[in-house]
Amino acid sequence: MDKRSLAQMAQRFRDAEQRAEILRQELAAAIRQADTDGVAQKDICEATGYTRQQVRRIVLAGGESASD
Repeated sequence: MDKRSLAQMAQRFRDAEQRAEILRQELAAAIRQADTDGVAQKDICEATGYTRQQVRRIVLAGGESASD
């Protein structure tokens, strides 16, 4: 592995991190929308693989930022 190849790999990793962050935010918005639409928390958990506590935190965090 040369320096250029390593730098390219590191850049690909940073790009993937940025994409993952964008997707995380989109998923959080979708979870909040599902909650607003009346989707049962149990169903949100099953669809996302998140725990009930994680879903509650996401929904509550969205409410706090919306009121700021």
